[in-house]
Amino acid sequence: MKILITGGAGYIGSHAVYKACSDGHDVVIVDNFLRGFRECIETLSSTFPGKITFYNADLRKKEEIEKVFEKEKIDAVLHFAALCSVNESMEDPYFYFENNTYGTANLLDVMKKYDVRNIVFSSTCATYGPKERSDNIYDYSINELNIQLPESPYGESKLLSEKEIFWFNKLFGINYTILRYFNVCGAQENGIVGDSKRPSLLLMQNAVRGALGIEPFKLTYSEVDTPDGSPIRDYVNVEDLIDAHFLALDKMIRQKTSGIYNVGTGKGSSVLEIVNKVMEITGTKFDISKGEARKGEAKALYSNTEKIVNELGWKPARSIEDSVKSLVKWYTNRPNGWKE
Repeated sequence: MKILITGGAGYIGSHAVYKACSDGHDVVIVDNFLRGFRECIETLSSTFPGKITFYNADLRKKEEIEKVFEKEKIDAVLHFAALCSVNESMEDPYFYFENNTYGTANLLDVMKKYDVRNIVFSSTCATYGPKERSDNIYDYSINELNIQLPESPYGESKLLSEKEIFWFNKLFGINYTILRYFNVCGAQENGIVGDSKRPSLLLMQNAVRGALGIEPFKLTYSEVDTPDGSPIRDYVNVEDLIDAHFLALDKMIRQKTSGIYNVGTGKGSSVLEIVNKVMEITGTKFDISKGEARKGEAKALYSNTEKIVNELGWKPARSIEDSVKSLVKWYTNRPNGWKE
């Protein structure tokens, strides 16, 4: 197939490009470098010569997207391009609705115009509402039917994008798979691509950077009502996450069906448990200081994986230790990530 990957110069999108090319697909990348990196595109293109076509285009400008579809015969779209900081969205909600929601609407409308019928959408567990049904903090498993009441503009921008997708499916027959991610961690196993945000928005990445002495490590959570006072999350390896995308894409194209799936491990780990695990695996004790607390964060979120296991046959294959070791390899080779 020829697969359009939006946000292919970013953290998760670059792993999708690597997987697609490894599986023999041709890839068209669209990225405006708002958060992606040129060196990432150069590295992927040299790793897979002749497999990648890149367009510097912005989803907020429909005419730029139309030029891509005019030139390329696209079979399916993997849509990763988005802003994804809860805290930033609380400070600048317009930026998130313009980029995430409006950009998705433009993409869908161009897909309709050029009769591209399949999209896998990168969504988030931040679309869900708080889970306050139990005094037991380890009874906070979220399934796909949990109420969606986002607690941040980021989550709302993704929920609105999901609704746009539903309508384009209902009115124009565009098949979709929506994957609601939990916390993503790790890097490509051979160290070719990884997370280059400086600092990363993700806990494990920052903890490994702290362990390697690249950057001081700071805790950025507000104390919550959990056993150790730190929020509980579900940490899924980025390569496992990408495997789920391609299983979803295969099923969607073969069966011409649509679906929504959580992608997580089904296990919750607290922030402090992850930090201690990084110290244990790396054999390094590093200083921990308190940074500015993030806004709009829930105290506990982790996935019920029953639906994705039963319908896609997907299970996480990589452990927390695998994720930490892959990040050590990535940051050892590129302590500051991509240059530009």
